[in-house]
Amino acid sequence: MTSLVSERSAGKLPPKPSAGPSDGPLYGAQRPRILTAPPTQVSSAGQEAVDLAARAGLKLDPWQQFVLDLAMAENAEGGWAAEEVAINLPRQNGKGAIIEARVLWGLFIGGEKQILLSAHEFKTAMSAMKRIERLIRGCPDLHKRVKHYHKTVGREGVELHDGRELRYIARSSGSGRGFTADCVIMDECMVLGDDAMAALAPTSDAVDNSQLWYLGSAGIGHPSVQMGRLRQRALSALETGVPDPSLAYMEWSIDPHMDECQPGCTEHDDVDSVASLLKSNPAVGYRLQVEKTMNRRLTLGNALYSRERLGVGTYPADAAETWQVIGEDAWRALADAKSCPEGAVAFAIDMTPERSHAAIAVAGAWRGGTHVEVVDHRPGTGWLIERAKDLHAKHKPRVWVVDAGGPAGSLIVDLAEALGVEIVSPKTREVAQATGQFYDAVIEQSLSHIDQAPLATALAGAQKRSLGEAWAWARRSPGVDISPLVAATLAKWGLGAEVEEPVDTNNMVW
Repeated sequence: MTSLVSERSAGKLPPKPSAGPSDGPLYGAQRPRILTAPPTQVSSAGQEAVDLAARAGLKLDPWQQFVLDLAMAENAEGGWAAEEVAINLPRQNGKGAIIEARVLWGLFIGGEKQILLSAHEFKTAMSAMKRIERLIRGCPDLHKRVKHYHKTVGREGVELHDGRELRYIARSSGSGRGFTADCVIMDECMVLGDDAMAALAPTSDAVDNSQLWYLGSAGIGHPSVQMGRLRQRALSALETGVPDPSLAYMEWSIDPHMDECQPGCTEHDDVDSVASLLKSNPAVGYRLQVEKTMNRRLTLGNALYSRERLGVGTYPADAAETWQVIGEDAWRALADAKSCPEGAVAFAIDMTPERSHAAIAVAGAWRGGTHVEVVDHRPGTGWLIERAKDLHAKHKPRVWVVDAGGPAGSLIVDLAEALGVEIVSPKTREVAQATGQFYDAVIEQSLSHIDQAPLATALAGAQKRSLGEAWAWARRSPGVDISPLVAATLAKWGLGAEVEEPVDTNNMVW
């Protein structure tokens, strides 16, 4: 792929590391595989951020300096060349240091009045808060400008004497509303939903020179809709040769199909090659070791290793490709935080064809309709039997449902032996009936849920597959994980399956 980065920025990069024999240590690629940026850059504040971080004791790798130089490029009017910055790379490479350097610059050099930092999990934002506070306290010139380090729940952040502040917020449909921010930094964007995006992004609209930062990795096992939109914009710019006027996008990853390979590339992106590891992990040689990191493939297997370490993700190419069966608005309208199963419940298990992820769902009656919920959703399958035993002992479900013709069918014998009950497996026509019943319940608004991300992302990536004159759930593309949706569908069907009723239980803590 041809990069749109300026020659000035490109000239700062060290030579591309070799993946072949070497007398010294191997280093990861310091330039991202997918790279695009607006062509209006004439200068950059990136070096100021690098220098300030160094004063605070944070030494940045060459690739991190490159990211800041490109992301903080300025146009001829002195504003940001890129209003949006997206950084997509595998975990443990050091994107947190980029966030810290950008925040320090905005507070102490850039004159930004308010910076918002959010993450999918609040503990991630709190971890960033501790690191940033430690950097500031370690530099007397910066620490003396701080009025208060706020740690009250709901008011976490750093406030300077001149009124500038950094706020840490957890993501939700309401977090961020009411703020006006010069810079919004959204970490863990592989799970950035539309509701949170709608709350956070407009906070910077009234600021003349503002930036939105998106940082995340592809290794989550279900579609990343927002990151997918940003990625598609970058790919379109590269394919057409017409730069995106507002987006700087940088992605470290491999291309398992070689569809997006840069011109002149002759190496095949094999999952088990050192070249692939170096291509997708710029921190190799700095904080990641080749041998130790590659050994994770033996632990995770190829599918998980590709996602978590090589950046092979699942991205809807366009918003029109998501929510094709059940509309997002229709699904969100059924969400109720108070929804919970009442009386006897049914559990169901499903997994991806690659056996990379599995899900356990529960269904039960609630207020004249049906409650469905994902009880557990994790990578791999080795955890399922023990988790099922625990759930069975606590809740005495009326039935466990597993589709014998699906990927989880291989568990039926072991599951039945472990639980001491017969596992109900629907026939093909009953799978179609179960899907139809689930669909009808949504349309008739007799189904409720607690708005869980695994179910929402599964529905976003689900399509139909024909079963005679009926249909069942199908994945939109390889890598889309609809196991939470299939499990919930089967669990709902299980409420009406003919089985011997067990003793009821009121303990509903999953």
